[in-house]
Amino acid sequence: MKRPAIKICGLTTEEAIDHVIARGASHVGFIFFEKSPRHVEPDVAAGLISHVRGRAKTVAVSVDADNELLEEIVYAARPDMLQLHGHESPDRVLTVKALFGLPVIKAFSLRTHDDLERVSDYDGVADLLLFDAKPPANATLPGGNGVPFDWRLLAGWRPTIPYLLSGGLNADNVAAALLETGAPGLDVSSGVESAPGIKDAARIDAFFDAVDACLMTA
Repeated sequence: MKRPAIKICGLTTEEAIDHVIARGASHVGFIFFEKSPRHVEPDVAAGLISHVRGRAKTVAVSVDADNELLEEIVYAARPDMLQLHGHESPDRVLTVKALFGLPVIKAFSLRTHDDLERVSDYDGVADLLLFDAKPPANATLPGGNGVPFDWRLLAGWRPTIPYLLSGGLNADNVAAALLETGAPGLDVSSGVESAPGIKDAARIDAFFDAVDACLMTA
């Protein structure tokens, strides 16, 4: 099995960035959503992304952001990619790509096969997909909030666009996730934290070690 792309999301410090890149992260994500404990302002992100430049792909993550916010993010921070983690339609994705000239990751929240079926509407539109769990009831943040979805939903599914598997991944379950889905990419945030928004070096190491151990035995 080929090593998947690994995106570590919700980074807020240079120390954490250096650690995940040293372990082989292909993408690093920065959250622009004020309700999130991982939120960074565009001027802060600019310094962090400058620190990364050329070592990994940088991803600016937003949730149903308007053009004004996206423009502020793009021109201050200069990310390599945009991740749209809200309810953005295919037309909205195309508009964002046309306005800013950057590749787009479109995130989807999955719970049932019906959720997966609408992904085909983004064929030829998004450059990369991200599959997360639907948020629990009364959640204030999008995504799985550290809870995985049923990976069996992806059994036998052959995407036309590469994807990142997200939602509740950690060192204890990432091997099972890879074996179940064969995902070409992984996305993790809270699974490598000691507290919301605080990346933990030991948990980062454990996650990458678990991925590598899985690849050696697959």
